Amino acid sequence: MRKRISLLAASGLVALGLATTPAHAADPVFTLSGPAEVGLRPHPGPSGDAHKTTVEFRVDNTTGTVFDKRSTFTIDLGALKGIADVALHTDDSPGCTQTATAVICVREGLYPRGSRVATLELSAAKDSKLGASADLTMTGKTEGATFKQATTRVKVGGPDLVLEEAALKAKMNPGDTQGLPIVFANAGTESVNGVALRIDTTHGMDLVEKYDNCSVDKASDWTTGTVCVLDGEFKPGAVYEVSGALTLKAAAHAFHDGIVYSVNAAGKEPAARQQLGKNTAGTGKKLAVTERTPAKAALRPGADLAPGNNRHEFDFEVKNTADLAADALSLKGKAGDTVRADLGFRNKGPAWVSYARRGSGVARTDIVIPQGAKVTKAPAGCEGVEADGTSRKQNAGAPRYFCWTDSALGEQEKVSYPFELKIEKVVADAKGSVTVDGWAPDGIQAEGFDPNKANDKAAFVINARDTGPTPGPTSSTGSPSPKPSSSTSPSPSVSATTTAAVTGTGPKANGNLASTGSSVGPVAFGAAVLVAAGGLLFVAVRRRDTGRA
Repeated sequence: MRKRISLLAASGLVALGLATTPAHAADPVFTLSGPAEVGLRPHPGPSGDAHKTTVEFRVDNTTGTVFDKRSTFTIDLGALKGIADVALHTDDSPGCTQTATAVICVREGLYPRGSRVATLELSAAKDSKLGASADLTMTGKTEGATFKQATTRVKVGGPDLVLEEAALKAKMNPGDTQGLPIVFANAGTESVNGVALRIDTTHGMDLVEKYDNCSVDKASDWTTGTVCVLDGEFKPGAVYEVSGALTLKAAAHAFHDGIVYSVNAAGKEPAARQQLGKNTAGTGKKLAVTERTPAKAALRPGADLAPGNNRHEFDFEVKNTADLAADALSLKGKAGDTVRADLGFRNKGPAWVSYARRGSGVARTDIVIPQGAKVTKAPAGCEGVEADGTSRKQNAGAPRYFCWTDSALGEQEKVSYPFELKIEKVVADAKGSVTVDGWAPDGIQAEGFDPNKANDKAAFVINARDTGPTPGPTSSTGSPSPKPSSSTSPSPSVSATTTAAVTGTGPKANGNLASTGSSVGPVAFGAAVLVAAGGLLFVAVRRRDTGRA
């Protein structure tokens, strides 16, 4: 009887979406995490006050299920006495309380993946000594599971790289070049053994020179990352400059582009050096760095000593245009047929277009459905509206559709939205349209990058008068997917079909929007993740939704 009750209780948890680890399985092990090491500025800071450094502790649940028992976490503060002062950031630490010797947090359940446990603000104690250090440790306790503790080394003092912001010009033309000067200082209290320089450029901006101590790789669909390891000892109080040429060049397809550049301590962190094992130039040249003389050792006014000032970003506005051209389409079929219509447009260049910074789509396609046909399946990313452009509740069967791209559009890229339509009534020469100019009755205006408006609108015709209706397919499944086309010519007339989604072509297809509903964009300059202290600053690709898809 007891076993039966246990099984019923477990099935109830599953029904509620709170599945737990089966009774016969080994107890789960959860990992606690925090930064490996944290350096604190000596007291007092540059402004006379203690400088605070934020430390976040997390718990990782990789079991794929909810652990529904209460867990208690303890962060031991005892070892930091006389070295660092600690304050609990209550807004980011629900369920946590602080005493003189510990921070204690209680969680009623642990959801899959991971979550923040507590956020602390640390500052060097008033009478702390330079170089003093201690471990900040978090442990966990619960019934039916164990935790791997997290330990963070807290140290007073350390290296602090400060990167000078380069004087770059924003306005460029395709083919223009300009130098990227790299000047940095060590404003900390300890030397840095090796510096990692990273430069991320978007699709239309190239870094011309190649060096053997630099590795080049694709950071994302629309971003190229260059990582250079600069060997040597970089001393406290000294200022350094990269002496080798670093030249930025606007490509023929450049438009809205940008860079993110940063320096960080390479140290013993292997990540930066592992990058050098691939995609190196093999030219025999190495990017060099020299120390400035004391007379030139000051950074330009404006560079401060706060952590995080080892990274800068810059946006370019390249004078260029893109030509978005709607694709014409002609279908034929008889009453009762379900036909496939791939409706969209192509970018005829020369520029690619990115609105990642503002997080919006590049273009919108306005599709008017021909008379006698009814949409039975619309692609994700397309919204059904009334004939006058106003909203409606039902997406299927609308007389008109608005479809949005994601936040980047490659040069020579084709965007296709696959619709399925049922021909309810044969109407000879039934005409609709496909328009890609960004204009709509709701106030959206055409973008200024496309000066050629003559090809923004194309015909969408079913049963053109010169062909008449012909038999179409009787099934809506089983047909193979056609291959994507990168042709820049208008779409030819096609017979009725019900194949799977056609995706876009180009450096990155927009077809993911049409076929899956994802409105994932390219890099947004400035989204960065700092690997553990002393490691390399990696720029992560931040992807944004268009808000419409």
